[in-house]
Parts: sequence; C-alpha cells; structure tokens
Amino acid sequence: MYLSGGTCVALIIMGGSTMKQFYLTVCGGAACSPNPPTTAEWYLIFTCAAVVLSQLPNLNSIAGVSLIGAITAVTYCTMIWIVSVAEGRVSGVSYNPVSSSSEIGRIFDVLNALGIIAFAFRGHNLILEIQATMPSDEKHPSHVPMWKGVKIPSDGGVLAALFQYHGQDTSQVILGLTSLFVIINAISAFQIYGMPTFDDIESKYTMRKKKPCPKWLRALIRALFGFGCYLMAVALPFVSKLTGLLGGFALPITLAYPCFLWLKTKKPKMYSPSWLINWGLGTSGMGLSVIVIVASIYVLIDTGIHVSFFNP
Repeated sequence: MYLSGGTCVALIIMGGSTMKQFYLTVCGGAACSPNPPTTAEWYLIFTCAAVVLSQLPNLNSIAGVSLIGAITAVTYCTMIWIVSVAEGRVSGVSYNPVSSSSEIGRIFDVLNALGIIAFAFRGHNLILEIQATMPSDEKHPSHVPMWKGVKIPSDGGVLAALFQYHGQDTSQVILGLTSLFVIINAISAFQIYGMPTFDDIESKYTMRKKKPCPKWLRALIRALFGFGCYLMAVALPFVSKLTGLLGGFALPITLAYPCFLWLKTKKPKMYSPSWLINWGLGTSGMGLSVIVIVASIYVLIDTGIHVSFFNP
C-alpha cells in the first residue's frame, strides 16, 4: 500500500506541475489571466480529474484507460527523443558528471543513483497484479502478451529525461502536445497504481461485513485516498529530492519480499537448495536496501536539501 500511495503522490506532483507547464506554454500565463492558478491549485485540478476517473471499479474496467495511457507514454517518449536528436546538444552545457571529492562520496553517489533507478521503476511490481487478471493456460500463457505489452514502453521511457535540455529551442506546439500527453498518461497511471489500495480496502470491508462494498462507500474510499495523496503532495513538494532514499525503501518489494513470500507459501525443506537460494537472495536484497538508504542519507547531508512544507 505504501508503494501505491507513494507512487500516486509522485504522479500528482508530476501531473499538476505538467498542467502548469501546459498552461504557460499554450496560454502564455498572464496573457490569459492576471491571476493564474498556483501550483497547489494545479495539483488539486489534477487530483479531481484522477478521483473522478478512479470510480471505475477494477483493473478490468480500466483496460481502455490503461491503453490510452500506454499510447500517450509511447507517443511523448518518441517525441522527446526525436526532438533531442533533431536539436542536438545544447551549447554551453557540460555533460560531464560532477564527481565527489572523496572516494567514499563517489561510492555513495553510485549507490544513491541505484536508489533513483529503483524509484523510477517503483511500480513495475503491479505488472504481476495486472497479469493475474488475464486468461492463461498451458497453450496461451498470460506472460507472453504481457511481455509484448511492456517491452516498447519500457524501451522508450528511458529517454524521457532528455526533454528538459531543449525547452527554449523547440516549437511551442510540440512542447504543448508533449505536456498534454504526459498529463493524460499521469491520470491513467494514477488509476493503475491506486487500484491495489482500493482493492485491499474494499476486500477487507467485504471480508468483515460479508457483503459487497456499496457504491457510495467505494466512491468515498477512492475520494479520500486521492485527496489524501493530494495533501501529501502539497505538504511534501520536495519529495523529488528524496528519490534515492525512497528508492532504497522500495527495493525490498522487488528484491526481498518475493523470496520471503515464496518461503512462507511453499515451505521448502530447511537447508535445501531452494531454501538456501531464497534466503540468500532475500537477505541480500534487504542488505542492499539498507546500504542504498544509508548512501542516500549521506548524499542528502553532503549536498543539502531545501525543505519547504506546504509550499509547492
């Protein structure tokens, strides 16, 4: 649930900020209104749109939304790398990494980078939950279409960071379209990453009350979740500076929890090869998570961070 909630907070920050950028690009800011919405208000506009769309009941019902999100993701990633290749390198910009003055600092920088990568792929575990909703048999296993579905977006997404270097040299139409596609993708992704939390809360209600969750309660749960994430986004707008640290906390979900869950469900014989492998992998994953967290804290202390609560 903390992975789901944290991802939705990050999506609100990204989606709201992109809405603001889209407004400034298309409308020209003060040219349309002398008092444009604040960043917090853009977060709220994005959250309202996401909450309305979150009323779809389950993963199967948001298949169309997911498809739209995937198409827009591939589209804006393609636009970004095409613009980057067409514009070339920006003059006066150094592409050399900034190295730390000490050996331990350089090591911690590398570990912090691993945490940032882990944060970037924090939600990929939900692929397993999506795959579980697909029909599967021996002749037509579900992992085949799932693999095809995620291959292209994953390959294209790694180039998205190039966008920021060409903001002043690119057509406003392209910048506006790219921002619009990012907004649509973020709203679509909110539904996918929020669904595990919705399902968990509603299933607990069903198990306790022995009856389906009523529609009004489902709507209330999803609205409270969405606006709770909005509150966190406004309260902690500097969360992007903590990506390495958050990635360190997210690592066990991929590298440790699956091994421990397998041990708990399968209960292999103690000291058997599968028992040793899973305990070794799970323990190593937890150890790597601790090391990345320590490295990220060191980098934060070394470089400093500007904290601004409730001031996005």
